[in-house]
Amino acid sequence: LPSHSAMLEFPTSDGSGDSLTGTLENPFRPEASPLILLIHGLAGSEDSTYVRESARFHLVRGRAVLRLNLRGAGTSRCLSRGYYHAGAGSDVEDVLNSISPEQIPYGIFAIGFSLGGNILLNLLGRISPRQRLIGAAVVSAPIKPIEACQRIMARRNYLYQKFLLRRIKRDVLSSKALSARERQSIEGARSIYEFDDGWVAPRNGFHGARDYYERTAGSRYVNDIRIPTLMLHACNDPWIPVAPYLELQHRHFSCVEILIASGGGHVGFHERGFADTWHDRKIDDFLRKLIAGELN
Repeated sequence: LPSHSAMLEFPTSDGSGDSLTGTLENPFRPEASPLILLIHGLAGSEDSTYVRESARFHLVRGRAVLRLNLRGAGTSRCLSRGYYHAGAGSDVEDVLNSISPEQIPYGIFAIGFSLGGNILLNLLGRISPRQRLIGAAVVSAPIKPIEACQRIMARRNYLYQKFLLRRIKRDVLSSKALSARERQSIEGARSIYEFDDGWVAPRNGFHGARDYYERTAGSRYVNDIRIPTLMLHACNDPWIPVAPYLELQHRHFSCVEILIASGGGHVGFHERGFADTWHDRKIDDFLRKLIAGELN
């Protein structure tokens, strides 16, 4: 698919010395289109299946794609002492600021999946419209993290929580920057809540898990978004409740469109008779309208 690709490194601006990484892929036949920035979810990376599927979708349409590894994920793990969290919008902003205008004559369109979508909403709600970031989309984002946490900890999701907890513990414990106390807290966590309460929250300046969930909830920032944004979710997502999306649908937002499908699961949206996912097709429609000047 891509004519060539390049590994990129994006230093963070918080003085930690950490860097994010990503793979920039360029299409054989480039079109006049913004760069597509893809942001993975929890326990994911630039190589997650859904990220690669969306990358292929946009590449065949002539769009350059940047598959990002959040702080501590994928190949950025060896360049970071820290680890991404639900409110890490400033890390994505550092990536945007690291790309020179000459490299993106048509700007950037960002797409966040699951936790990456919530991170993106945290950023979108506090930055002013700029030529560099022309639009965004989020797919299956946990916009009220406390409700998502409660759903994941439900008995029906016992196996998924066990799998997810094992994956994120593995990723985080690979860091050499942890204190003995932090390692003990991480290793002893028996649920996502305990993991967030004992390590994620205090490590990132929050007063426990509930404070962390409240302050990073993407739903808090939707009203302040001034960049054309598409939010996609499924009623039958097994891990992310649909209620917060239904609440937002009853309100009017000048720059945000919310689409809720009856089916699709979590970052799934595969349909019989279609080679491409529903969320990729809907994002494509939204992006084409944006490029044509039909959106704000």
